[in-house]
Amino acid sequence: MNPKNKIALAVHGGAGTIRKSSMTVELENEYREGLKNALEAGWKILSKNGNALDAVEISVVVLEDNPLFNAGRGAVFTHDEKNEMDACLMDGKTCKAGAIAFVRNVKNPVKLARLVMEKTEHILLAGVGANEFAREMNVALEQDEYFFTDFRYQQLLNARKEHKIQLDHGADEVSSLKSQATSRETKSEFVNVADEKKFGTVGAVACDAYGNLAAATSTGGMTNKKFGRVGDTPIVGAGTFADNQTCAVSCTGHGEFFMQAVAAYDVACRMKYKKLSLEKAASETIEYLRGIGGEGGLIAVDAFGNVALPFNSEGMYRAFVASDGKPVIEIYKS
Repeated sequence: MNPKNKIALAVHGGAGTIRKSSMTVELENEYREGLKNALEAGWKILSKNGNALDAVEISVVVLEDNPLFNAGRGAVFTHDEKNEMDACLMDGKTCKAGAIAFVRNVKNPVKLARLVMEKTEHILLAGVGANEFAREMNVALEQDEYFFTDFRYQQLLNARKEHKIQLDHGADEVSSLKSQATSRETKSEFVNVADEKKFGTVGAVACDAYGNLAAATSTGGMTNKKFGRVGDTPIVGAGTFADNQTCAVSCTGHGEFFMQAVAAYDVACRMKYKKLSLEKAASETIEYLRGIGGEGGLIAVDAFGNVALPFNSEGMYRAFVASDGKPVIEIYKS
């Protein structure tokens, strides 16, 4: 272990208009527990001198398996009533990356992204070809029913009715949606999402004991999306980036703006060329996004275990743990 390096891990579960006044105690506890479980899974690896890549992968897997978050099992529906998912993973030591876009029925898209990095000469596989690769690699697949929740389906029906790709939900939807809820899980989400703007993505960034960095991001995209729309998540440098010389970054927000800004790489560039600290570089990137109309946030770590979690929205589901081993879990603006 290099004494100059301190292990660190951060995770996020999306950003948006997230206010305490709109959150039940029960639901807040569920979100906090989901973030805590993701942290613990990754930290278990880092604390035993494991590598950053394994840590971010398992943290994202835990979030993909949680239906509260828009990734994996909790992925939203497309216009055609499908769940199409994107993911990316990048190794800061080698600067190699793997990504997949609009895959279907893959239980953990981040695992498939890693296989793209390790088993192919490519970086990004998409659609039918990505699913064919998943079958060849024998990754875990699930039937459509695994990804179905009544809440996500009602989101789609409302988005179709309003003829729009759904990024936010009006308060007038709350009563009608609640009346259709049949489970505690579904009811609890209405308080938070049906009347709030929420950008659903999950991600993790880590620094291991040897100063190696890694980042991973996964998403179900936008409700009612058409035409094979892909956001920033699987685009190296836009939603995900890692380089031991600078930082590891995972973004969450309105993907089109993060692509315009090449946001994840922008943080690294500000560190490399302007010689800024991680905190300053990450904050400047988020301010730049605000200037062009982009809303959301990011999580980042550098090779010395520093952590930054800036955002310009009302809230961001986020958590981190540094070398002291004490987890910090936050949702709202301070």
